[in-house]
Amino acid sequence: MTNNIIDKTPLAYAYPLLIKNLLANSLRQFPDQDVVYGDFKRQTYREMGERIHRLASGLTGLGVKPGDTVAVMDWDSHRYLECFFAIPMMGAVLHTVNIRLSPEQILYTINHAEDDVILVNTEFLPILETIRDRIEPVKKFVLLNDADQPPETSLNIDIEYEALLAASDPRYLFPDFPEDTRATTFYTTGTTGLPKGVYFSHRQLVLHTFGVLAAVAGSGQGHISRDDVYLPITPMFHVHAWGIPYIATVMGLKQIYPGRYMPDHLLRLIQREKVTFSHCVPTILQMLLASPVVDEVDLSHWKVVIGGSALTQTLAQQARARGVDVFTAYGMSETCPILTLAQLKPHMLDWDEERQLDIRCKTGLPVPLVELRVVDEEMKDLPHDGKTPGEVVVRAPWLTQGYLKDPRNSEALWRGGYLHTGDIGVIDKEGYLKITDRLKDVIKTGGEWVSSLELENLILKHPAVEEAAVIGVPDPKWSERPLALVVLKARQEASEADIKTLLQDFAAKGIISKYGVPEHVIFVDVLPKTSIGKLDKKMMREQYTTG
Repeated sequence: MTNNIIDKTPLAYAYPLLIKNLLANSLRQFPDQDVVYGDFKRQTYREMGERIHRLASGLTGLGVKPGDTVAVMDWDSHRYLECFFAIPMMGAVLHTVNIRLSPEQILYTINHAEDDVILVNTEFLPILETIRDRIEPVKKFVLLNDADQPPETSLNIDIEYEALLAASDPRYLFPDFPEDTRATTFYTTGTTGLPKGVYFSHRQLVLHTFGVLAAVAGSGQGHISRDDVYLPITPMFHVHAWGIPYIATVMGLKQIYPGRYMPDHLLRLIQREKVTFSHCVPTILQMLLASPVVDEVDLSHWKVVIGGSALTQTLAQQARARGVDVFTAYGMSETCPILTLAQLKPHMLDWDEERQLDIRCKTGLPVPLVELRVVDEEMKDLPHDGKTPGEVVVRAPWLTQGYLKDPRNSEALWRGGYLHTGDIGVIDKEGYLKITDRLKDVIKTGGEWVSSLELENLILKHPAVEEAAVIGVPDPKWSERPLALVVLKARQEASEADIKTLLQDFAAKGIISKYGVPEHVIFVDVLPKTSIGKLDKKMMREQYTTG
């Protein structure tokens, strides 16, 4: 074969795919655009750029070198956005600490990531105070404080964030280095065993930014333009807030960072700043739509991407009733995360609302550069008939290449040369993926697979139901049987017989199998959730298996 590798002129610049190159044009083209932190701070891109240089300079003064790891424990803020850029741009690794994990899990992630400096919000000082004697080795601490006065703490704080920036050089020169350099690390929520560290390179984050940007940039349903105003309602510690802050910065959007997620506060920010684009898990959207403040806010220009858990048609209908352009995205911590988006194809815009809702609630079409398959146990492709389920496996240039210091689980993740999502799904004739269950949550009863997600969606059609979860519990005759856990709306009533009759009606219509109708429905006050708002079915199974 002829060698077609290009000749490189010695003076030619190779232009590595580095995070710093996501920032440069925006600072030049949109210097006066706003970045807002709740009620605390309003600054321009120009000011943000200077602060990013000062932060890198200040961290260097604290001893941070290329390859070191800097952890951040903060609410969603302008500071976090500055860390998204400054820390990896100086060749260090950004560790976004999941502040909703238990103190013991946080300790594990800090030690496992070998953090060298920890930037910590005042509100999280008590967590570090309880574990400081076990942090290895002793770290340097930078305080992130929104109050006028410094807090009382037994922790040895080296410097406060604003003081660090004020004392540092705004002309820090960000170097070039190999684009495969690790940029970020964070940890899965650890519903099974210890949290697992995933990591991404500069190249992967840049390609994820432009791959997703190619799918969302534009006008109309499910798209984002330079006129949009961006408010993330997915924690910045969770998969880089789905990578959207990088996209928003590349596009030069006005960005709003809310701090803590309180429904009334979020709705007032949406109203005050004229927010038009957000993303969140279903629980957050549900809380916003249930807030008394929602009637004071015009949501008809709001586009919302839902991920983390399935978007039910019931919740989608509630959002659509207020004019919200709501649709699904799909991915996982290991995939950086976005793999698919449930945008409507042009010919679907003429469909009635019910048919459109079905598309919006599917998992979506793969974004550019994503190769996505649904396969059987032998890795053979299954028909795209919308009915035949199999495991979803993927390839894309931004998938984590393994788990940090965990070769055994890394090899299992990538068996057969594809990343195994652990999700069960179907692909229809239009190419849309629909996740029907997690591999670990699918219920096998009498030799037949029953989708817990489908049952939950149907239970939520009952007007008295607020939340629902379906789990498999052991059964001596059928191996497993579905058990429904239901939270009712305030001042609403429903009986076990009501829920079972509803599902029996769907079974009679052929929508679900008769085996899918649970023998038991348990009404509860609250459903346990993971640190990022997903239903914690592992905890539910542990609680109800012996019941």
